[in-house]
Amino acid sequence: MMAMHNLLVTGGAGFIGSTFVSQCIERGCNVVVLDALTYAGHRENVDKRAIFVKGDIADRPLVSKLLREHKIEAVINFAAESHVDNSIAGPKPFIDTNVTGTFQLLEAAREYADGKKKIRFVQISTDEVYGSLGPTGKFSEASPVKPNSPYSASKAAGDHLARAWHETYGLPVIVTHCTNNYGPRQHPEKLIPNMIRCALAGEPLPVYGDGKNVRDWIHVEDHCHGVWLALTNGKPGETYDFGGDAESENIALVKTICTLLDKKRPKAASYAKQITFVTDRLGHDRRYAIDDSKSQRELGFKRKYKLQQGLEATVEWYLANEKWCEMMRKAA
Repeated sequence: MMAMHNLLVTGGAGFIGSTFVSQCIERGCNVVVLDALTYAGHRENVDKRAIFVKGDIADRPLVSKLLREHKIEAVINFAAESHVDNSIAGPKPFIDTNVTGTFQLLEAAREYADGKKKIRFVQISTDEVYGSLGPTGKFSEASPVKPNSPYSASKAAGDHLARAWHETYGLPVIVTHCTNNYGPRQHPEKLIPNMIRCALAGEPLPVYGDGKNVRDWIHVEDHCHGVWLALTNGKPGETYDFGGDAESENIALVKTICTLLDKKRPKAASYAKQITFVTDRLGHDRRYAIDDSKSQRELGFKRKYKLQQGLEATVEWYLANEKWCEMMRKAA
């Protein structure tokens, strides 16, 4: 395992990035967080022990300055526009951040490395770049890239740039993909926190289509541990995937959330009565699932959380932090 001391984490004020930042600080790392604080990133999420810089990953002079001043040994790029519905309504911000921003980061890292500095670059991506699965099988690092939404296409483009910068320029780049994350401090627009908020507010619980779209869920703590292993144990030029081994139809997941709320915040009627099926969104992939046996084999990746256990703890966190959820929703 490589020793890592000085890290630049982009998007470190977001849900996943902030979790990774705290894990790294607990491991004794010095962490600089670069985040533009768009709707999904909030200063309150960032560990107070990190150095925080508000800025855009596409600002190459700023990135270059941070690399030099803090003697950065690795860039971990969590910064991304990630809401599929938003990408369908307006794809430009996704191209600006996920493609152009990634390009500028890679160039800043390459210029820094050419000064004989050692640096690693980890590009955080998504299983959505692989497209949609049928009823059987799982994605792996060998799966073809077949994105179906502007969001997933922009992430795939960033992945290709990262690979090219390794193959062409020798930049030590590693790409990771993960399944759907869940856990504390996830933005209220996402499925699990949105269902909890709507349920408590007495609003309809909107489920797309027939609700039988399948997602594999990984707890954010497990995902971030996998990213750390990829950073410190991974081989440059390789891709590593992380899954939760926890597939669930969306409707089943929503019903589980309702059952947990019935138990922890009971009312006269079950929250499941609020479930409402709505028109399916455009380009809605039917099923995702990841085979992460390569990460287990080569990195020693193991999951700590099972879905039921992690989901119950997540619901409890949102119930205990309703003010945070409302603040995030109003800031969106």
